[in-house]
Amino acid sequence: MENQIGFEGFIQIAIVVDDIGKAAETWANLFGVPVPEIRVQLPSHNPDLTYRGQPAYYGLKLAVIRAGGFVIELHEPDEHPSTFREFLDKHGNGVHHLGFQVGERRDAVVGELERMGYAMRTIGYYPGSSWTIVDSEDDLGVNLNIKPRA
Repeated sequence: MENQIGFEGFIQIAIVVDDIGKAAETWANLFGVPVPEIRVQLPSHNPDLTYRGQPAYYGLKLAVIRAGGFVIELHEPDEHPSTFREFLDKHGNGVHHLGFQVGERRDAVVGELERMGYAMRTIGYYPGSSWTIVDSEDDLGVNLNIKPRA
């Protein structure tokens, strides 16, 4: 791969769960840290978010555990179509993606992954950054999240 993803950019493990309260408490107890806040994102029409090339509309419960140089994110999707719902329906609880910060090479990395045959499952933009979920689970056993910066 010409635009390789470096280990130094590893920032995230995202786990999809069907019960975020239980998962957050269990992970916190395992590490001896406080139970993280659970944020609720209600479904909304967001022109800066797509799922499989179409405008996305879904809700999500999210909790973040800081783990040294990276984070563990817990995601509980609602019933609407999303990358997280797709994963949960197909696999049950499990690691949805690994996140990597690649800086200004984001477009080059994502473009090369697309040319390699990996579909862009979800693309989201927010002030100062973006996130792109690359559908790589069939080959890698996990999806990739490519971000310019965390």
